[in-house]
Formats: sequence, C-alpha cells, structure tokens
Amino acid sequence: MTPSVIKKQRGLSLIELMIALVLGLFITAGMIQLFIHSKQSYRIQENLSRVQENGRFAMEFLARDIRMAGYWGCLGDTTTIKNNLNPAAASLLDEVIATNGDGLNSSDSITVNRLTLPSASVVETPPNKAAKLKVSGGNGLEKDDVVMVIDCTSGDLFQITNDPAANNKLAHKEVGDNPGNSDDQFQKIYSTDAKIHKIRNIEYYISQNPSGQPALYRRLNGNPGQELVEGIESMQILYGIDTNGNNTANSYAPFSTGLDLNNAVSVRTNLLVTTLEDNLATKISSTSMATYTSPNDRKIRRIFTSTIALRNRLP
Repeated sequence: MTPSVIKKQRGLSLIELMIALVLGLFITAGMIQLFIHSKQSYRIQENLSRVQENGRFAMEFLARDIRMAGYWGCLGDTTTIKNNLNPAAASLLDEVIATNGDGLNSSDSITVNRLTLPSASVVETPPNKAAKLKVSGGNGLEKDDVVMVIDCTSGDLFQITNDPAANNKLAHKEVGDNPGNSDDQFQKIYSTDAKIHKIRNIEYYISQNPSGQPALYRRLNGNPGQELVEGIESMQILYGIDTNGNNTANSYAPFSTGLDLNNAVSVRTNLLVTTLEDNLATKISSTSMATYTSPNDRKIRRIFTSTIALRNRLP
C-alpha cells in the first residue's frame, strides 16, 4: 500500500488574501473615523473654550472703564470745571458718548471720559491765573498731555504746552491745535492743596483685525485703536434711563438722538462672540442679536450680557 503524502501549505489562497485585505480596510476605516471624530471633538471644545475666554475678557475690559465713567476726582461732577481747551475738545467733559449701529456688523460704540488717579500735586502757589504750575517730581507728565487741576472746589481742564521734565512746571499757553488751549487764564489761582489728574477719553468699538476676524478695539485719547479681544462679532448697548430721580433705571433703550444720556445710571452691554474657525456646528445656523443677524455658517456663537452701573452717578 502506497503511503499518502501530506503537503505543507506554502502560501495564501487568493480568497484568503482578499478576505484579509477587506478586514484590514474595515479596521483602517474605523481607526480613521475614530481619529476624525476625536479631532472634531477637540476642535469644538478648544473653540468653545476660546469663546468663553474671549467673552469674559471683553466684558471685563468694558465693565472696568464704563463703571468709572464720570470720575472727576474729589469734585464729583463737572459743574465747577472750566474747560480751557479749544471747542473741538468740548466733549471731553461728557461722561458717556454713544453711537448706534454704525460700526462693523451694525455694532454700537461707546466712549467714556474720566480722570485717572492724581499724577502730581501743586507744590507752590503761582502768582497769577496764567502762570505755570509748579508740581511734584516723578509725575510722568509730558508735553501735550491733557490734564485737570483740581482742589475739590473747582477744576480747570487744559493741555500741557511745555516739557515738564525740565523743571516740573506745567505751562498752559493759548495754542491752536491738538486740541490746544483756547484760554490760558484759569478760573482761580490754585494753591498747594490742588492735584493734577490726567484725563482719559476711552472709546470701545468693533472692527476687523488684520487677520480678517471681528474684534473688540479700544481707542485712548484719540490715538489709533488697539485690538483687545478677537472674535467679538457684534456689540449692542442699551442705556438704563432714570426718569424719576430715584437712581434706578426705569427702562433700557438703545441710543438715539432724543435719548438723554445725562439720565443714564447703567449700561447693558450685549456681545456676540464667535469662534474663529468654521465647520464646527452640526448644521448651518445663524444667531440674531438686536439689529444684527450672523451669516448662515457653521461657526459656534454665544451671547454675553452684563449690566454695568455708572458708579459716579449713584449715591
């Protein structure tokens, strides 16, 4: 009897190879799909975190300056302040200045005026109302700074027309521009109980940054605007108006020509904050806020709202 011979397998059959390839493709496709989902989840979480962070930062910048609007040192208000600047700078004593819907994406803007903490003290009584003010050193004051001298009974707003670093004296000559002084005569002679404060004119608005993204900008004392926080798509502002003198807002309204901001006691700020990246949401959508509706895309947006009291108008 002839013994049978068992042949050893020397390779894969075509069918087995095709099955192995198909199984490998399924596994690879699953891994790719898992990677894509993980990456998308990471993008969504990262962008949502950025939206939350940008919204908080933007609101903090706004609140810090808005609540200090109308800070006039120890005077409390502008009734005893003389503005010695040229008429073009008359609005520096307006505590709140507003526009409605004329910015990027129909955004509002808001400008506040206030004094900083004292920069220097008057250390010598001048001989007359037009004389230079001798002040304490190390004050950081410079030529062309717009400042106010205050003694808690009255104040004078003026522009420094010399370099104070030379002798710590502040000249306020009558000059023509930037904005310039229209009068070099103070309303009184200020003695050694007077302080020198810088004035801050602060404007907040929405503009497009160099990367093409909407952003919150701030302009100080008429200088070029500085980008603060990107991703702020629109800003809508309502003003709380006190109509019966009880220091409480009776209604909130957007700025209009007939709205008297002198009666505003609070400011309600609404910010529409968007992700910088697109294709994050599961479907195309848009978000509406007052006069602005965002475009139909797949960005994620959030609305941040804060009501800010104008502290210097409250008891």
